[in-house]
Amino acid sequence: MQKFNTLKSIPAYLPIVNIDTDMIIPKQFLKTIKRTGLGKNLFFEMRYNDDGKEIEDFVLNKSPFNNSKILIAGKNFGCGSSREHAPWALLDFGITCVISSSFADIFYSNCFKNGILPIILNDQKIKELSEYANRKEEISIDLNEEKIFYGNSEIKFKIDTFKKKCLLEGLDDIALSLKKSDKIEIFEKDLREKKPWIFND
Repeated sequence: MQKFNTLKSIPAYLPIVNIDTDMIIPKQFLKTIKRTGLGKNLFFEMRYNDDGKEIEDFVLNKSPFNNSKILIAGKNFGCGSSREHAPWALLDFGITCVISSSFADIFYSNCFKNGILPIILNDQKIKELSEYANRKEEISIDLNEEKIFYGNSEIKFKIDTFKKKCLLEGLDDIALSLKKSDKIEIFEKDLREKKPWIFND
């Protein structure tokens, strides 16, 4: 998992509430277990028409938002099923930060496990940041300071200390387990000595 420290980008603004995981990545694209290749199908039903051509008015089909690393979205983002393909698709598209006034709990947790920073702000701050998207101006995010910088202003946001550490150090669940590999080996050795019959060597 890539480390997350600072980020600067023109944000893309998608003012739709209750964007569920099926809207983020529809069910027909869930057959793969690979984390790559899903970006082209992100928001598939909103980005493409029935002929498979891009819908010009959709924000992520327009320049410079097709290169945005920050997505500002409506409340309750990521609701619906708990598919991990949703953050995979966002990440593969290039989005590493989503800002909303609220997130579905499972999606929120999955973001941290996949290197995406989800930021919760009130509606007034969302509105202020959306103006920078409308003007195609960059905003900056500093995870270590837990601040968003825009123009001459800044916003403080809050992130769980452990989740913040994982993003800063690029630690997903596997990496966290590997950090305890010495203790795991000691446990396995002790178990093998005490209960050898459970091992099929």
